[in-house]
Amino acid sequence: MGEALRGLKRTIMCGELRETHVGNKYTVMGWVQRRRNLGGLEFVDLRDRSGILQVVFGEEINKEAFEKANTVRSEYCIAVTGTLVKREAANKDLPTGMVELKGESIKILSESETPPIYIKENLDAAENIRLKYRYLDLRRPDMQKIFMIRHKAGKVVRDFLDQNGFLEMETPILGKSTPEGARDYLVPSRNFPGKFYALPQSPQLFKQLLMVSGYDRYFQIAKCFRDEDLRANRQPEFTQIDMELSFVEEDDVMELNERLVQKVFKEIAGVDVKLPIERMPYKVAMEKYGSDKPDLRFGMEINDISETVKDIDFKVFQDALANGGSVRAIKAPNCASMGRKQIDKLVDFVKTYGAKGLVWVAYKEDGIKSSIAKFMNEEQTKAVLDKIQAKVGDLVLVVADKNSVVFQSLGALRLHMAKETGILENNNEYRFVWVTEFPLFSYNEEEQRFQAEHHPFTAPMDEDIQYLESDPGRVRAKAYDIVLNGEELGGGSIRIHDIKLQEKMLKVLGFTEERAWNSFGFLLEAFKFGAPPHGGLAYGFDRMIMFLAGTENIKDVIAFPKNQNAFCPLTEAPNVVEETQIKELGININN
Repeated sequence: MGEALRGLKRTIMCGELRETHVGNKYTVMGWVQRRRNLGGLEFVDLRDRSGILQVVFGEEINKEAFEKANTVRSEYCIAVTGTLVKREAANKDLPTGMVELKGESIKILSESETPPIYIKENLDAAENIRLKYRYLDLRRPDMQKIFMIRHKAGKVVRDFLDQNGFLEMETPILGKSTPEGARDYLVPSRNFPGKFYALPQSPQLFKQLLMVSGYDRYFQIAKCFRDEDLRANRQPEFTQIDMELSFVEEDDVMELNERLVQKVFKEIAGVDVKLPIERMPYKVAMEKYGSDKPDLRFGMEINDISETVKDIDFKVFQDALANGGSVRAIKAPNCASMGRKQIDKLVDFVKTYGAKGLVWVAYKEDGIKSSIAKFMNEEQTKAVLDKIQAKVGDLVLVVADKNSVVFQSLGALRLHMAKETGILENNNEYRFVWVTEFPLFSYNEEEQRFQAEHHPFTAPMDEDIQYLESDPGRVRAKAYDIVLNGEELGGGSIRIHDIKLQEKMLKVLGFTEERAWNSFGFLLEAFKFGAPPHGGLAYGFDRMIMFLAGTENIKDVIAFPKNQNAFCPLTEAPNVVEETQIKELGININN
């Protein structure tokens, strides 16, 4: 146990003590939350990860312990032995509030300087300070609750998958760099100068190889790495619940994962997820919500009003329609009274998403106001309001452009208006939806080529294979995302298992035969030896924990995260290394 304890053994956690334990002697250990002196008695609130226990010291109980208790300060680490008694003044807000420990002996295990951050719930401190002193931040009770949730969620997932025939298997961290989308983190090799390992963006290729190997059902709670610019709630290293199944189609994967989600959310958060979960084709999601991860907790759906406004002599509308775009609108309930400055901010908002402007129509009690009133007569205005089923008090917001811009700007505006109007305040609803039938490819305007919407191993829908080379933009994927409250919780697909189809897919993506085999030859070779039909799904485990723990910051659910610059204020990584290490790797650094 170590010299500091000298035979002392903790017999119970602080937060476990109740009235049923009264009269027994216990040894507890933890950190001093606070100490206070009241008329010859020293009260110490002792904290460990299970909770807080009040300990009382007094001359009549034990003089030596009383005097030593007078020397402790916040965050001292101590051990106390004593008898549990009922509290005279109960604290009903504390689980241990009906009892207290009469301190008969105390041992200071470690002293503490004044902490640079407060060890308390709901800490309001700068993020970089919290990250620099993360070991103190992690002492806080609300943080410890999150990591207990994370532990329990991982166990529920493991138990469920074990009961459903999955094997937990590990895949390599040091692998080969393959062009799958994001930028790889590279690790130089000492044994092979000038060559590099890559850290896995996901275990995708290895889990497909495990299916070829006959393992049938694999899972892993896997570390993944992507060297990309960090947006909100992204980390350079993150965790996936990764799984792959053989001899399955889309419905099989989705049905099993509905049961997994149902079990996790019930056991961890007490949330009842009703099955089956709603399914929505990608095309519908984009047209109604402007997003492939729609938030279904509120209305404000996007309406296509192109046909309604086609005869209105307004250049922005006419140009959009002439160029194959559309005119679409959302209605914001009870927002007709918004002032001009507020509306101008909405115009600026949609411009950040590529829209050239924003048309508005305010349906007020004293009449209808519009930013393009001079272009629309009363009948045309009424037709627009009727089409979108607007009522008195509603504000109609319209964007006209190519569809990609219209969807992106109105989808973002829809979410922005929900926040601005407080529609989602105190909303405890959990709205799950499967988004299906994604495009197999997206077109990269800058590079003038098609790229994989998900990854190059996603299978096309059978009826669309005929268009793979002639009309790639028309091909739909056997892909599915599970979305919760506007966030992608997980995504997956049925994979290609036929070597000829995989080679054709890579050809459409611009790979020559030589490059395809150089990049993915080990997978293509495996497909020569009886690859089973297979598919899978991966959850963002960190994002799942955010929902279960009720936090909106991904850094809260990762024990030692990086900041927005992918820097660790605690360890100061990344950092320089010794010159000898650089020379061993045969690397020249050009600053």
